[in-house]
Amino acid sequence: MKIHREGYLIIAIGLTILGLIQVGNYFLYTYLEWLWLYLLLSAGGLVMAYLIIQFFRVPNITCKYDLNDVMCPADGKIVVIEEVEETEYFHDKRIQISIFMSPMNVHANFNPISGIVKYVKYHKGLFLVAWHPKSSTDNERSTFVIEHQNGQSVLFRQIAGAVARRICYYVQPEQEVKTGEEFGFIKFGSRIDVFLPLGSEINVKIDDVVKGRITKLAELK
Repeated sequence: MKIHREGYLIIAIGLTILGLIQVGNYFLYTYLEWLWLYLLLSAGGLVMAYLIIQFFRVPNITCKYDLNDVMCPADGKIVVIEEVEETEYFHDKRIQISIFMSPMNVHANFNPISGIVKYVKYHKGLFLVAWHPKSSTDNERSTFVIEHQNGQSVLFRQIAGAVARRICYYVQPEQEVKTGEEFGFIKFGSRIDVFLPLGSEINVKIDDVVKGRITKLAELK
């Protein structure tokens, strides 16, 4: 387990504020001598510190996959599996799989396949709740396409939610990437859509709880 670099500053600020609150809590206790209130506020501070730190955790996981496997790019829950018209890059029909990430999930994002990054684009947008049908096209988002060595391509998209206010990504066009390598991070609740070629063998179903780098979403055919 490690702490993601996107969390260093937020954790430092959060723990500093909580430390100052605890100092105030101590002085309040010395004045009122209400032990129950002191213990309650202290416990609340510890819980908040835990929640801040755990949000930026990244488990040490070895991604195991076969050549044509599409691995899950994030922790979360499968909320959409359907055939749709992809309108940003392919302009044809694809199988969309959407993963909803709650604030309690690991929020690092990982490449679903190996290959060459062919497309990277950030879009400003709204902050609708991540499960809203229009969040995929109207919310702040970043879109990526990786071309697999078998010639097929997979599009995937980071989508900000009502709470998420920052999308981070670290890949560039023409970069060679590998399955399971980190490509980005979304802060505080969000969603990732994956668009697969028709005919791909789907290995998940609606409401499945999935793990980034562990769960096999599909197999390219």
